[in-house]
Amino acid sequence: MSYASGSHHQREYLVGTGALERDGHILRLVVTDATARTYSDAQLDDYHGLPRRRFLWRPPLQMTVRARFSHPTGELRGTAGFGFWNDPFLMTGWRTPTLPRAIWFFYASPPSNLKLDLEVPGSGWKAATLDALRPVALPLALTAPLTVPLMNLRPFYSAWWPRVQKALRIREALVDTEITHWHTYAIHWGAERAVFSVDDKPILDAPSPGGPLGFVMWLDNQYMVATPQGHFRWGLLDVPGRQWMEVEQLTIEPGSSL
Repeated sequence: MSYASGSHHQREYLVGTGALERDGHILRLVVTDATARTYSDAQLDDYHGLPRRRFLWRPPLQMTVRARFSHPTGELRGTAGFGFWNDPFLMTGWRTPTLPRAIWFFYASPPSNLKLDLEVPGSGWKAATLDALRPVALPLALTAPLTVPLMNLRPFYSAWWPRVQKALRIREALVDTEITHWHTYAIHWGAERAVFSVDDKPILDAPSPGGPLGFVMWLDNQYMVATPQGHFRWGLLDVPGRQWMEVEQLTIEPGSSL
């Protein structure tokens, strides 16, 4: 598997039944016989032990990953993906909690429901951006006690949520591929725009989140629910047998501004 600059910072993060296997030039992230009693994660990242201000990656850059999964969309259980985020939820050690920033390919199986884009389902295999650290996020947070209950009214939700999406740079697109086959996934992260492509075909053009962010690639057994209507839940899933993500290329290199 090929790497670019910054790869010497990458480290393995293994929890529960999570494992990393190397087979020639293939890296395999594996979860085997996980249960809903214990979190399991197979992860590669480059931000362990770093404060967020020292995370490595800022635009412009391009990330390219060639990967496949053991199970099709819907049958693969838990969450998985690769890209860049700010690790806001203290998953890799103590940092001050914060709001999320991310630009990545992200998978979530049912019962996950991360309904952040009005036009895109809350689960599945997606290209996605989010920047909840923009200055406009504070006034939106202050109005949340009023607006969140109103989101249960469809006309209000349809009128108001697109404004929140735009303010927080939330954009998503379903990735319409058979994920058990090899595909080449790319993110061109520019200063203003981000372009996602699969097998050299653009699938999403979105406003860029800010940086710096950390690289992450993972496969785990969790699910999450977070909706504009105020539904929040987190839990773990049984993963009978063995499921994996195989990666034969990972490059992160300088890109051009968009």
